[in-house]
Amino acid sequence: MTVTRFLERLPLYLVGLAVALWTLLPIYHLLIIALSPPDKAVAGDIIPQAVTLQNFVTILGSRHNLVQNFWTQLWNSTLIAVVTAVLTLVVGIGANFSISRLRLPGGRIVTNIALLTYLIPAAFLALPMYRTMGQYGFLDKPWSMIFAMVTLAAPYAIWVMNQASAKLPYELDEAARIDGATPLQILRFVYLPLMAPTMVAIGIYALLLAWNEYLYAFLMLSTERQLTLAPALGIFLAFDDAPWALMMAAGALYALPPTLVYYLFRRYMVGGLTAGAVKG
Repeated sequence: MTVTRFLERLPLYLVGLAVALWTLLPIYHLLIIALSPPDKAVAGDIIPQAVTLQNFVTILGSRHNLVQNFWTQLWNSTLIAVVTAVLTLVVGIGANFSISRLRLPGGRIVTNIALLTYLIPAAFLALPMYRTMGQYGFLDKPWSMIFAMVTLAAPYAIWVMNQASAKLPYELDEAARIDGATPLQILRFVYLPLMAPTMVAIGIYALLLAWNEYLYAFLMLSTERQLTLAPALGIFLAFDDAPWALMMAAGALYALPPTLVYYLFRRYMVGGLTAGAVKG
């Protein structure tokens, strides 16, 4: 790279460096506190004077009353996130295949109506959703969170899949029909293989949405053994003498699974979510 080209890009590099520092500094301090002894947790040291893994050992061994249900809550978070991702894909695939490939009448109207639901902030729907779940007896059960998260994720899934499937040649479906393929065979052998990157992106989006959700989990789930990790970590703040080192260690463990999932599938995230953004 020539000096002139470097100087031309220097403002972009500086902006990128500023954004990286702004993003990474809180994570750095979280890890410092998590690796510090309890009496040094909020000392404000840039470089920790002592490093210990005792906070992580305490959490993984459920040796503190605030984390005695850590593994149960981790299982709840995982179960809700995975089932939400699967059901979101089932709803999105079924709706989009019917609309885009079977050409059902009124399909575009359904897509637009689904997308219009995002005009209402999700926080405004929390209380109506809470009342609905209560009427059907789902409160304080994983299904309350699963149904709520699928409701929030499905419209976006339908819209993204609609944009991606618009790039698939309809002639493939016609050729399959000429060969005697049924709609289910077209779904299995034509639609699903070609939509795989978009499906992975949508599945990860729904999984992360459910994993990180706090407000709905706080409303829908009440007992500690039914809580997910997001509202469970909020319990730390209810105490005046909250063990900050323990809380930061729990936060680091909580952030680890979605981080691994994202970096394992980031190639599909970029390709799947941008599919159909530019039409030829």
